[in-house]
Amino acid sequence: MAFAQLTYRESLWDIECCLRAMHEKLYHMGIRGKVSRSTLDYANENRDWRIYCEFAQILIHKARELYANDDFGIELKQTVYALDSSTIDLCLSVFPWAHFRKTKSAIKLHTLLDLRGNIPSFIAITDGKVHDVNILDVLIPEAGAIYVMDKAYLDFERLYELDRCASYFVTRAKSNTRLKRLYSRPVEKATGVQCDQIVVLTGYYSKKAYPEKLRRIRVYDSEKKRRLVFLTNHFSLPPETIADLYRSRWQVELFFKWIKQNLRIKAFYGTSENAVKTQIWIAISVYVLVAIIKKRLKIELSLYTILQIFSDSVFEKIPILQALTDDAYKNQITSGPIQLKLYDS
Repeated sequence: MAFAQLTYRESLWDIECCLRAMHEKLYHMGIRGKVSRSTLDYANENRDWRIYCEFAQILIHKARELYANDDFGIELKQTVYALDSSTIDLCLSVFPWAHFRKTKSAIKLHTLLDLRGNIPSFIAITDGKVHDVNILDVLIPEAGAIYVMDKAYLDFERLYELDRCASYFVTRAKSNTRLKRLYSRPVEKATGVQCDQIVVLTGYYSKKAYPEKLRRIRVYDSEKKRRLVFLTNHFSLPPETIADLYRSRWQVELFFKWIKQNLRIKAFYGTSENAVKTQIWIAISVYVLVAIIKKRLKIELSLYTILQIFSDSVFEKIPILQALTDDAYKNQITSGPIQLKLYDS
C-alpha cells in the first residue's frame, strides 16, 4: 500500500524517486542479473492475489478520475460501459482447477470497460464454465449509466433488474425473441436505420420476467452487409446513437487483445489459481498505470508504444517524461531501399 501512495502523489518527481528507490533496493538485494522463473513461481504461488487486486482497484479509481471528462466519440454525459468476457485456454493436466470441458481447462476474464479512457471498472476472473450472463448477478447497477452488451447477456429477468435500478442497457435481440410491435417511430433510412419500434415481449416466461415496454431498432450494416436488431430500455436517444453505442462495444475486445498480446498473460508463472489470478491482476495494474502516465504527462503515444519504451528503459535512471519524449525511442522513417549494399558505390 505504501507503493500505491507514492505512485499517486501529485508530483511526478516523487514517482521518479520511488522508481529509483526500487531500483536501488533491487541492486542492494543482490539482483544484478536475470530473475529465475522458479523465484517468480514461488512468489505467485504464496502471495495472496487479493493484494494485487486491491492495488489495481486503487489504480482504476485514479485512472477513471483522470479520464472522466474525455470524449469517446459519442456526445453523451452519461457513463457508458461495455461488458464482455474473454476465455483463456489452459492445459487440463496442469490447471485441473479451472473447470471448462472434459478435454481442457480455461478461465474467463469478465470485464466492464468504462469507454471514457477504456479503463476497466470491474473485473471478475472465473473458470471457463461460468456463463457470461451470470456476471450480471454480481454487478452493482449504476443509476443513469448505459451498459452495452452482446446477445450472450440477453436474460430478461436480469435486464429488468437493470431497468428497476434506473440503469440503461443496449443489447442485441436473438432470432427467436418473440416481440409484439405497439407502434413505430419515423426513421431516416439513409442513415442505415430501418425501423425504430416500441415493443413488448409476448413469450410467457420472457413477458413475466420483463413486463415493461422495450425499444427495438433494426439497422443495416453496409460494411459487413448484415442486419442488426438492438433492444434497449433507453427511449430518448436517437436510433443512430444506439447503433453507435453498440459499435463502441468493440473497445472491450481491443482491451482483451491488448492485454493478451502485450502483457503475455497466456504464459503463467505458476499453476495454482492464486498464481494465475496474481499474474492477471498485475497485468491489469500495468495497463492502468500506463494509462495514468499517458494522461498525466499528456503523451500522444499509444499505450503499446509507451509500454515498449518502459520495457527497454525500466532500469535506466532517467525521468519518465524524458524516456517518453526521447527521439531515440521514436520510429524512424527510412526513405529509399532498406536492403544493405553489397558493394560501395
